[in-house]
Amino acid sequence: MHRRQRAARAPQPAPAVLRPVTANKLTASEEATILQTLNSERFVDQAPEQIYATLLSEGTYLCSVATMYRLLRREKQVAERRRQARYPARKVPELVAYQLGEVFTWDITKLAGPAKGTYFDAYVMIDIYSRYIVGCQVHARESGALAKEFICEVFATDQVPKVVHADRGTSMTSKPVAALLADLDVLRSHSRPKVSNDNPYSEAWFKTLKYLPVFPERFGSLADAREFMDRFVQVYNGHHRHSGIGFHTPADVHFGMTGHVEDQRMAALQKAWDRHPERFGQRRLPKKLQMPSAAWINAPLKQEEGEELQAA
Repeated sequence: MHRRQRAARAPQPAPAVLRPVTANKLTASEEATILQTLNSERFVDQAPEQIYATLLSEGTYLCSVATMYRLLRREKQVAERRRQARYPARKVPELVAYQLGEVFTWDITKLAGPAKGTYFDAYVMIDIYSRYIVGCQVHARESGALAKEFICEVFATDQVPKVVHADRGTSMTSKPVAALLADLDVLRSHSRPKVSNDNPYSEAWFKTLKYLPVFPERFGSLADAREFMDRFVQVYNGHHRHSGIGFHTPADVHFGMTGHVEDQRMAALQKAWDRHPERFGQRRLPKKLQMPSAAWINAPLKQEEGEELQAA
């Protein structure tokens, strides 16, 4: 009852008023002609402003630029009108090394020279399983020919791997390097464009290098840069205890010394246990610092046998 009374007292909506058609309204056929012109082969990749100016120069006026945009917006065509290049999705590189010499990764980094704007190029190659620097050279410039010579020297000194991974720099994708690896039956692998995580070992090594307290802001000469890099590579390979390889040094892994080192570690722990077993948590010896079973770039979720990869 009360609802009916309130409804009776409520103001009634005003009747709809038919508005007169404006004098400047385009007809349906005119709108169709404009859209047909905008989407024609001649103008399909041009902005409305360019189409408007071109038609005016030819003595034709269809409508204002705002009207062109309004009609395109209504048809949901307000977007990039030019033909866009379409690139196929890049395959994610998935590389696994179960032992030495299977996968090498390399890259080039800039070293500041004696004057502003001058740089030297350090070519560095790493065995991802051992983290061992199998090759490092510094040159005054970057080129495919120098990259080929560098790789040849590394292979002659160490061994020829199954896979060589790199980013997509000009030297890495150069014809001399591609021809060399093809002749040696070495698989080439490249990072996806603008994905630095696809080359993590080289990027991490360069960061370790350049964050050193003794890393110079500039090198006085090419000879200075070469001497510094030689010394650093020796120290890194022989003394840097890497968390990714059970806190062994790259040289220990590369030259098969990990078993001897692990025996020494366990002997030291056993000696400490014999003296003070109460000082060890849970009254047992700590676990060994394990050497991972594999190293990888973008590890697959499962091995071919279906087992999960051990973290490297």
